[in-house]
Amino acid sequence: MSAMVLVVQKFGGTSLADAEKIHRAARRAIRAKLSGQQVVLVVSAMGRTTDDLVKLAQAVCCDPPKRELDMLLTTGEQVSIALMAMAIDAAGHEAISLTAGQLGLVTDSAHTRSRIQRISRDRIDAELAAGKIVIVAGFQGADQAGEITTLGRGASDTTATALAAVLGAKCCEIYTDVDGVYSADPRLVPGARKIDEINYDTMLEMAATGATVMHSRAIEFGKKFQVPIYVRSSMTDAEGTLITAATPGMEAIVVRGVTLREDLAVVAMNGVPNTPGAAARIFSEVAKSNILIDDIVQNLYDGGRVANIGFSTNSSESAEAMAICRRLGKQLGVDGVEIDEGVSKVSAVGLGMRTHSGIAATMFEALAKEKINIDNISTSEIVISCIVRREDGPRALRCLHSAFELDEPREDDIA
Repeated sequence: MSAMVLVVQKFGGTSLADAEKIHRAARRAIRAKLSGQQVVLVVSAMGRTTDDLVKLAQAVCCDPPKRELDMLLTTGEQVSIALMAMAIDAAGHEAISLTAGQLGLVTDSAHTRSRIQRISRDRIDAELAAGKIVIVAGFQGADQAGEITTLGRGASDTTATALAAVLGAKCCEIYTDVDGVYSADPRLVPGARKIDEINYDTMLEMAATGATVMHSRAIEFGKKFQVPIYVRSSMTDAEGTLITAATPGMEAIVVRGVTLREDLAVVAMNGVPNTPGAAARIFSEVAKSNILIDDIVQNLYDGGRVANIGFSTNSSESAEAMAICRRLGKQLGVDGVEIDEGVSKVSAVGLGMRTHSGIAATMFEALAKEKINIDNISTSEIVISCIVRREDGPRALRCLHSAFELDEPREDDIA
């Protein structure tokens, strides 16, 4: 007898915002089970629960200890898994809810931004063999000592794709409040179009540069273990977007999408002595705090004896990065440390951009026509990014979407 096909379904907070939506998600899982599949559900906290818990923590303590923050925030997912199990039970089917600790999802000990080290499949296999739908709390883990950890905001996607990889699932279905991946954020660009298929590398860059529909680490798992990922609406049965390996013809269009990242800040150390090891010391100290660094810029002056070193990072981590740089600045004798939180990063993403002439020129000309100044430029094989002023971000996104002809075709344009 052949093994049953397994599917992992993940439901985000907006898809679980109230009892009606929880029942709708439960019906989708039950339908998959009745079609002959084994089903593992990964759920986020309901609605804006996590945001509300963060506000509550900050009302009690201006700088909450990270361990206690993890203890607090993981309660949101624990509520969701229990309610989902109740909804499935009410529909006449068996289900069981599991926290990450009960499941055996082990992470490192970096509270609020931990990374998955291993996942045990024993408990899930046993429950699936008993005919149950298994419901797993997303976003959370437990370290070797049993301490509760979290994987970072939006990381229920990562939980889902990691489970799909470990369990050998046929696919991972990400259910959200949009019906797929778009060429730009449709809330900011009315003409944005849905992309039917996109490869892992392009989607990874879109996620990393501001597309909030998927968590970037989730795409990394999908690519590494070749797990097909579907991004779909929890409200309809539309096909959505398939994220998969590249296929012939998929990248006929060089620029697949444009993104805007607004949760950005730039930290700059001015007057750093340009001596061997100075930069290494700065970035090793920042890395010890598990702060993610994006673009790095270094400018030499005074005959190459002194440098200004700047980097961009998440707004939520900028204060911590600033404190580290100020402490180091005193030791290195720098002129000063500054932070700029009024920036955004706009990016054009697609395969083979370096081998297609004119992409950068189109981007810079479009921004120039809109009189949008560029603070910094970075490029790779897949993405060209510009740091612009925060207030210019949405306008920059719209003008680039139009410049690269990504707008939704009008009916009178279709032959």
